[in-house]
Amino acid sequence: MSNPDNQQPPSALPPPPPPVPRSGCLTAFMVISGIILLLPGLCAVLFGGISISDTGRVDADIAPLVFLGLVVGIGGGALIWAAIRGRKAPPIRNDS
Repeated sequence: MSNPDNQQPPSALPPPPPPVPRSGCLTAFMVISGIILLLPGLCAVLFGGISISDTGRVDADIAPLVFLGLVVGIGGGALIWAAIRGRKAPPIRNDS
């Protein structure tokens, strides 16, 4: 059973401000930028695959570029994910 003497006092911090909804133009810009950033990742996969199929391993000359392309491509995917997920609109309060 609960004991009213052991209850913790309410937090002294104010509630966080409600999130601001993002505009549709910013979301579209983020998705388009993410798609553009996916292209180096696609090239990295293609060139890395060609390099592996020719020699059986990734050449030391192309390996840093493949890694950089993959990192940029992952960043593009993350940007698209963040744009689609977005911030949630605050709930509509009907105080009337």
